[in-house]
Amino acid sequence: EVQLVESGGGLVQAGGSLRLSCAASDRSFRDYAIGWFRQAPGKEREGVALISGKTDSTYYINSVEGRFTVSRDNAKNTAYLQMNSLKPEDTAIYYCAASRLWSIYARDYDSWGRGTQVSVSL
Repeated sequence: EVQLVESGGGLVQAGGSLRLSCAASDRSFRDYAIGWFRQAPGKEREGVALISGKTDSTYYINSVEGRFTVSRDNAKNTAYLQMNSLKPEDTAIYYCAASRLWSIYARDYDSWGRGTQVSVSL
């Protein structure tokens, strides 16, 4: 099971940008799809974006498409989530997770990071 650690969260004004990183513990990272999820207070965890292990295929939910970009560098065992044009409704704890499935659903992910807080002010 791959271990993941997120970083890069913080407080930003609306319209600003942040880049989240997800560092994996070993080279098996390249065998997994990486999903980015978020959970706002009082809400369920939702999948935001994912990237496949070897083909770099990507998927985004409608509310972030065109603003967020997911990428990965398998040589560095790291995935990224570039977030631009941030909105207050993007405020949440962001998690990365690894799965051998191509899925936007949290139940299909086995390995999770501890999360990083993203706060967007008006």
